[in-house]
Amino acid sequence: MYRKHYKRFIDITASGITLILLFPIFILVIILIKIDSKGPALFTQKRVGKQGKEFKIYKFRTMLTFEDSFYPDGSPIENYDRITAVGNILRKTSIDELPQLINIFIGNMSIVGPRPTLLYQVEKYDDSQARRLNVKPGLTGLAQVNGRNSLSWEQKIQYDIEYVDNITFLNDLKIILKTFVVVFKSEKIEFVAHDEISKHARDVREDVNNS
Repeated sequence: MYRKHYKRFIDITASGITLILLFPIFILVIILIKIDSKGPALFTQKRVGKQGKEFKIYKFRTMLTFEDSFYPDGSPIENYDRITAVGNILRKTSIDELPQLINIFIGNMSIVGPRPTLLYQVEKYDDSQARRLNVKPGLTGLAQVNGRNSLSWEQKIQYDIEYVDNITFLNDLKIILKTFVVVFKSEKIEFVAHDEISKHARDVREDVNNS
């Protein structure tokens, strides 16, 4: 009952109220991003959602635009150096993810669920791993509160499958509460490569024109 009906009700109610309450913060963040670097305040990218359906995810931009990501000699700037001063703060506090409340409100995402992935990752799934696409992707999830970037691609998917098999209100509530603990720790964001798919992901550039 919760999975089929109440979960969506909670998603749309919570995201709608939170968007209204955080509107002043959104405006402030947009202004700071625009002052700090050239380019749009929002970053959009195609991600894969429930049942393999693609959608456009929203985030606050935390890196230099693709056009500004090259040194004068034409060589590309490394990902670490592409993160802006404001972007570094947004990432550490996970504020960069807040625009996904829009995705939750319109129904592309849920508050809790597997993180939305890129198409090239989904194409590498086996039948078991593809089960993570049986539910809407989430703003936070079981993998995010059990290691986040320290986990390999396979470990994250295993946590996602575990979540898919055990969706209850209490489990979602536990994940949400643990998320606040993880965010307050303000762990350093790293581009970690534990396996082949993660290694490839490390080299994928954040292109604000990719929509």
